[in-house]
Formats: sequence, structure tokens, C-alpha cells
Amino acid sequence: MPIFYECRRCTACCRWPGEVRLKEADIARLAVFRGVSESGFIQAFTRLAQDRQCLVLNDKLAGECIFLEGEDCSVQAVKPQQCRDFPNLWNFPGFEKICHAVPKLVEPGEYARLVKFATGRFPPQMNDIQSAASTTES
Repeated sequence: MPIFYECRRCTACCRWPGEVRLKEADIARLAVFRGVSESGFIQAFTRLAQDRQCLVLNDKLAGECIFLEGEDCSVQAVKPQQCRDFPNLWNFPGFEKICHAVPKLVEPGEYARLVKFATGRFPPQMNDIQSAASTTES
């Protein structure tokens, strides 16, 4: 059975050093939420990634996310897809030592539903199953 990690909004991941990579949809959503133009958002809140492949969020001086305010994400409702996806659609070895998400064994269908609710997307393996099912039905 798959493991779904229920986020507790502890903000530990918001305090890790590292880049939060942005997609165009993230920039558009965040700009509207912040009440600025996309170009204004880019100038105020982003920089070029180290690999020069995309824009990433700026950090505060101590390395935490620019949108972390105290113990809360100030853009929780529209946070970047990379943030939404962690730790269910991506993680790294040993992340459990830092992340306080609660692991739960769930049935595959429930896992897909929970991941879709948490991230806005189905897990990749569920997309493969759905694609195969629609191909065989045709």
C-alpha cells in the first residue's frame, strides 16, 4: 500500500536552504495573489536559478522562504507547485528526519485522491493507469 504524507504546516521545509523553482503558472498565481503585475512579481521576489534554467524564489537572509512569516506561509493558498508536491510527489533520502508530515498507509485509490487534493495533480503512476484504461476503452 502507498504511503501518503499529511502535511502539518510545520514550515520546516520553508526553512531549508535550496531553490524553489517557479513555473509560469506559479508566477501568474502568486502575482495576482500579491496584487502586482507578473513583471513586478519577478523583479521583487525572484532570481535566476543557479543552473540558469528557470526563475526561483528569493530567500530571506537566513535562507528561509521569502514568504515565510513567523510560523505561517503567507501564500499558502497559492504556493508554488514544488511546495505543493512535497513530500508526496518528490522528496529526498532522509527527508523524514526534517519533515514533520504524518505518514499514513492508504489504499491506492485513496492515495490518488489525497495526492490530487494536496497537490492539484494525480501521482504519475495514477496518470499512467488512467491513460492505459482510456486507451483500452477506445
